[in-house]
Amino acid sequence: MNPSPSTAWYRQIAGRIATWWPLKAVGTTVFMVLFFAAYFAALQTPHGPATLMPLTWLDAHIPFAEAAFPVYVSLWVYVSLPPALMAGLRAALLYGVWVAALCLFCLGIFWFLPTAVPPAGIDWSAYPEMAMIKGIDAAGNACPSLHVASAVFSAFWLARVFRNVGAPCWLRAFSAVHCAAILWSTVATRQHVVLDVVAGALVGTLFAVASLSAMARQIGRERL
Repeated sequence: MNPSPSTAWYRQIAGRIATWWPLKAVGTTVFMVLFFAAYFAALQTPHGPATLMPLTWLDAHIPFAEAAFPVYVSLWVYVSLPPALMAGLRAALLYGVWVAALCLFCLGIFWFLPTAVPPAGIDWSAYPEMAMIKGIDAAGNACPSLHVASAVFSAFWLARVFRNVGAPCWLRAFSAVHCAAILWSTVATRQHVVLDVVAGALVGTLFAVASLSAMARQIGRERL
């Protein structure tokens, strides 16, 4: 049963989180495990050599920042919020289908047209957390930034959910700022260059607009 529109926004959010929460939690976990399996498979067997992405003037004006690392990894919390806040199981399942489509689209590009970021000229041994990520990642996943695409996709969905429950403007602004910070962190950690971010933001926006439109037709805008 949907809560009354007069119900306080935080009570609506609590109710959404409680709805089918075990299946949402298991589904999100399984999805991430399958995603990383496909992700590493695409990077280990690229269709050809990776092309270095060019730097822009803006890259030179975004300095490396060790403090960007926790913001960068906060993506995994951020992208878990929309499925947790889906109003029902059907909405959560359809959301998962669209997220899978977004990931497969980017993984296909990584396999067919692998790209890499230029060497940053940084001694990563001085930054253990970053060295770990650099050691895990392989060349081929630079453009479009899937980190950015998934953050932007999630931001659109969170904005819709927050509108539906009548959340205050400060919460919607906080979500937008968090998304922008994640985008900044991808360059400030030297995981991506600005062109990767632009391409990722475009992909995330296109999939978000298409998914929101399609799901509104299928299950109703107010049930998202």
